[in-house]
Amino acid sequence: MSAAPLHLREQPPADLRALLTGNEIVVCTGSGGVGKTTTAAVMALEAAHLGLRACVVTIDPARRLANAMGLEGLTNTPTQVTGPWPGELWALMLDTKSTFDALVLKHAGSPEQAENILNNRFYRNISGALSGTQEYMAMEKLYELHEDGRFELIVVDTPPTRNALDFLEAPRRLTRFLDHRLYRVLMAPTRGIVKAVNVAAQAFLRTVSKVVGGEVVRDAITFFQAFDGMEKGFRDRAARVLELLSHEETAFVLVTAPRADVVVEATFFAEKLGEAGIPVRALIVNRMHPRFSDASPEALRERARTWEGTALGGLYDNLADFTTVAAREEAHLAGLAERVAPAPVVRVPFLRSDVHDLDGLAEVARHLFPREGRLRA
Repeated sequence: MSAAPLHLREQPPADLRALLTGNEIVVCTGSGGVGKTTTAAVMALEAAHLGLRACVVTIDPARRLANAMGLEGLTNTPTQVTGPWPGELWALMLDTKSTFDALVLKHAGSPEQAENILNNRFYRNISGALSGTQEYMAMEKLYELHEDGRFELIVVDTPPTRNALDFLEAPRRLTRFLDHRLYRVLMAPTRGIVKAVNVAAQAFLRTVSKVVGGEVVRDAITFFQAFDGMEKGFRDRAARVLELLSHEETAFVLVTAPRADVVVEATFFAEKLGEAGIPVRALIVNRMHPRFSDASPEALRERARTWEGTALGGLYDNLADFTTVAAREEAHLAGLAERVAPAPVVRVPFLRSDVHDLDGLAEVARHLFPREGRLRA
């Protein structure tokens, strides 16, 4: 009974290294709490072992990535993690406002225009809190790192599943906002558009002022005045980000756990990716219960009854429990595995302890990237 679990022996994990060596970007998606951040870090670590210059990006404010890599914290710029690998391992945690500020500086027509925006109270309020801002800035940071050219592989850890859809939709959402009638109405007073539109805009703004306050509206108008002329830069950038997401060298990896509710969310996301024409390139299932016998749970229960009252009877009962849970988990995964086919399904068993350092990452790597001379952190 000390052998490796049957489902791991019968289905050798696919070699995921091809995802790392054959792509420029790997996007890890999935529900919260399924080991997505850990998986992203392990992939970047393996890339460094393969001799690549790799950077892992997290937008998870829980700072688990920094802790796992033995760092006190991460900033909005890449921090190098040193270790015994021929390549380079870098990591960063997205700072939404800093990324937004850098984007404004890039697209402003002059230093004065950039200063007017950055000092605007309306901008300061929305730059870190507006719905969708974090997701779009994550895309912006990904694009920035890709265009920088320093890294051969960028691994992105995304928000939990439903928010990750926002992550994918962020570039389109920005473009839709710039095309929206409300945006044009807000810009009307700043551009001297035809009088009828201007009058309508002023009436609209008077109504809004009664709700949110005149000072807030004045700050917003001042912001849009300062923003005037920058839309094309933002629109063009969003289009390039979308192109990058759909590029053949960008691979999406779906991370899940074998619980029924989590699998439902993962299936939902796989469907949304499929609707967008983006294939799931690998399915990684963390925290699988091992199955040590190919006998049915019923047969094992019968053996337990035969040996009832002995230590062997208790062991057979325990084995039957494991087999029941493992079979249930495989049943939960069956539909999802079929949906993402021909993507490989890689199962990672429960570990003895949580991942909180490089040794823990190396332990996960032994299951994701098994080989002779297994990884040492």
